[in-house]
Amino acid sequence: MNSIHLRLLPILFVVAGLGFSLECDSVQAQDLHPSRRLSPIGIARTHIGDTYVKVTYGRPYVRERKIFGANNDSTTYLVPFGEIWRTGASEATEITVTDSVMFGGNHLDAGTYSIFTEPGSESWMIHITPLVGLDGTGTFDAVANVFTPVYTPESDVMAFSVPVHTLPEDGVVDQFTISFEDAETGMGMGKNMVLRWERTEVRVPVVGGH
Repeated sequence: MNSIHLRLLPILFVVAGLGFSLECDSVQAQDLHPSRRLSPIGIARTHIGDTYVKVTYGRPYVRERKIFGANNDSTTYLVPFGEIWRTGASEATEITVTDSVMFGGNHLDAGTYSIFTEPGSESWMIHITPLVGLDGTGTFDAVANVFTPVYTPESDVMAFSVPVHTLPEDGVVDQFTISFEDAETGMGMGKNMVLRWERTEVRVPVVGGH
């Protein structure tokens, strides 16, 4: 090997080392990508006439946990009855409507809102608030490692209850899901916003043009 090649070897090793380091950093960054979150982001969207409706939410899995129920000495549920839930995981669930709709029988103006729910054994309370960009029921400062509660029911633009349905034993839903399905809502044809997880199903009627 000539002297020129010998002088280039340290440079090649350094470059190779840098390449390896950059590759490792890239892999680490990819592992932090939202698609690799324990609860991936989900989007449910539909058109009701000329109105576009979109729900953005976190999609947790059951992961061998008890999900909905009344906590007692023997069982702890992930989403206890009677407590406010972000209706998903991570960030609070948000709904956007491009025109006014009837949502659960209530007039909802165009805009973006957060959806909070209060599960129960026979019915759920649905809370719609104009507060958005929340980490659960508040905001989290990652630098200071401080969580500040923000949401209270007093901020709601509406709150209403809907009945709960129990899915059959062979219909267990492992990953929390929100979807829109065509439905006769009692106020004309529209959509049901359907929430399903474990063996629980909740339907919220949505009608456009009001």
